[in-house]
Amino acid sequence: MSELRETWEAAASGWAKWEHVLATGLSNATEVLIERAGIRPGMRVLDLACGAGSQSIQAAKRVGPDGRVVASDISAAMLDHVRRNAALAGLQNIETLESAAEDLAKPEASFDASICRLGLMLFPSPRKALEAVRRVLKPGARFSALVFTTPAGNPVMAQPMAILLRHAGKSPPAPGQPGLFALGGEGVLERLMTENGFGDVTMEVVRASLVVPSASDALQFLQEAAGAYRAVVADLDDADRSKAWSEVYECLKQFEAGGSFATELELLIGSGARPS
Repeated sequence: MSELRETWEAAASGWAKWEHVLATGLSNATEVLIERAGIRPGMRVLDLACGAGSQSIQAAKRVGPDGRVVASDISAAMLDHVRRNAALAGLQNIETLESAAEDLAKPEASFDASICRLGLMLFPSPRKALEAVRRVLKPGARFSALVFTTPAGNPVMAQPMAILLRHAGKSPPAPGQPGLFALGGEGVLERLMTENGFGDVTMEVVRASLVVPSASDALQFLQEAAGAYRAVVADLDDADRSKAWSEVYECLKQFEAGGSFATELELLIGSGARPS
């Protein structure tokens, strides 16, 4: 767990720098995520793996001044950015919690809803995380998670990862192991949620955009913000790491067109309720 924490602590400043790009592209998908969790004014909401908190802010605006969002993350540095971004947005209904998802220590049945955007598939144990979040939800309350579907549905994410894994001499994560596409296969997330006690489980494929000025910007995003990518080549020496990233850059250039870098992401929203 300490290694995972270090990975995201190191990526925190880069994530905060680039999160506006993801937040813009994911805005509509995040709205669907919030809807599927049944978030309404006045609710107390848990945001797991909140990152720099753009989705926490969307949820906080939805619950309004009478509601509350607890933004939880394993990285203290990420939570610093959440507090800063909440202040800049003029919001006083966001609090932060430094915790791994599976270590949630909040009282039983203390939340009206919970969300997790692009985090569940990277947790060391999604099963334990789901057990923990189910425990802290009130009976009937909903949890919704946004994950990537498959490598075929997300070439801009999958191809650079494959290049970095090859340069690092590593294999893609085995089934059931943490990874970008660990929960995106047919029936995987639905089964996981059902087996871990969630009822009324629904699945919905959504799409989002990733738009930056150039392939060079996309490369910087992966290098600076994407902890999962950084971790793959962290043990390489400078020369080998540079060679790996250079090949990634050549790969990313295929997504440039019309003077900008633009591509689509394919995502899955799974939601379910703690039984009443």
